[in-house]
Amino acid sequence: MDCSNISSKNKIPSSENKQNLRPSKDALSGAGFRKILKNRNFFLLWLGQIISQFGDRLNQMALIALVYQRAPGSALQLAKIISFTIIPVFIIGPVAGVYVDRWDRRKTMYICDLLRCVLVLLIPLAFFYKRSFFPIYLIVFIIFCISRFFVPAKMAIVPDLVDKGSLLLANSLVATTGMIAAAFGLGLSGILVSPAWIGVEGGFYLDSLTFFISAFLIFLISKRIATSQKESLINVSRGVLEVIRKSVFSEMKEGFFYLIKHKELRYIIGVLFLLGAALGSVNTVIIVFVQQALHSATKDLGLLAMFLAGGLFFGSIIYGRFGHRVALFKTIFLSLSCVGFTLIAFSFILKSNPHFLVAAVLAIVLGVVISPIITACNTLIHQLSHDEMRGKVFSSVEIVIHLAFLVCMLLSAFLADKLGQAKILIGAGVILALFGILSLINESSRNNSRL
Repeated sequence: MDCSNISSKNKIPSSENKQNLRPSKDALSGAGFRKILKNRNFFLLWLGQIISQFGDRLNQMALIALVYQRAPGSALQLAKIISFTIIPVFIIGPVAGVYVDRWDRRKTMYICDLLRCVLVLLIPLAFFYKRSFFPIYLIVFIIFCISRFFVPAKMAIVPDLVDKGSLLLANSLVATTGMIAAAFGLGLSGILVSPAWIGVEGGFYLDSLTFFISAFLIFLISKRIATSQKESLINVSRGVLEVIRKSVFSEMKEGFFYLIKHKELRYIIGVLFLLGAALGSVNTVIIVFVQQALHSATKDLGLLAMFLAGGLFFGSIIYGRFGHRVALFKTIFLSLSCVGFTLIAFSFILKSNPHFLVAAVLAIVLGVVISPIITACNTLIHQLSHDEMRGKVFSSVEIVIHLAFLVCMLLSAFLADKLGQAKILIGAGVILALFGILSLINESSRNNSRL
């Protein structure tokens, strides 16, 4: 399909109207968090993701403990495990978005969860009956290949479950659910997988259970919505035969040119690339930095993750209530600059005053300023892309973020050994702060020139 022939109804707002891309105050005031959670279909999705995200973190901690039992202190083995979780993003990600737009999104999600439920059960079997790491690598790789279908389906289904006036609040809950559950999950799972509790094997069994519960909750989502979405896709594609006749690669090409064509979507993906690069740069470095500063291997890290989750939760509430007062692009730039300044403060203060309470306060602040970024970006993508392209767009976003994360994680880990952890954290903070400030200045100048 030639993207130049996309009809006028597929056009997005021009850059001149970009300042109008802000949530409606009236819509937000009439659709609070309690009201949107009364939406049965959205509530089932939201609850399922809380449970599933906790299971993901449990799986992560169990894998770390498993590697420690087989090869204690081996950073190489941990790096291999991480690589097999990220590589599927580049191999499966582009194809996944195409098929997500073809398939019933609800059915795609619960089938993915059921498959992952079974595969996670195989990990302890491979661990206890095989001395080689290869079966574990293979299982982990397949699990995360399946996840590449689940993630864009989850993001693309949100507008099908809520009305347009509730989209910002829905995205706020979906985005922060993952981050909060992940942070709490890391702290709690670090305790659970210890020998004193359920151990490594029990961690995988519990993780499998969370996938099953998530699949069951998604299965309960009203079939009427999935059917309506499927019929709409068939109508847009001019019949089932035409959809089948389209090749996967032509649709991937269509998605690529769709992003190239629209300036606002390109810019949002650029921002997310920067955010992914920053997260990758500080991911491993900040762990070592905290361990050295607070002289604690895992306990303080787990507790700080929980304080970070608290910040994300409060940040989502604040932004959900008052986000309509600031345009979405300005929200992103302001939040990025605040994240940069918080990282700088965290590095300087914790190095000179290494107390847990200080680190906890800064972790809360960091969570508050991070939470609006993903919510605002997801809302903009929903507003600027169309239903039949949404899965492809979110798959592209996943690829961009993970590529930036992987490359910068490896680079920063190498540089940290040469320069020290604090300098890497400060450098990442400076880049984010400068980008946010310069973007705010540029945005204000463009708005003033239109007056």
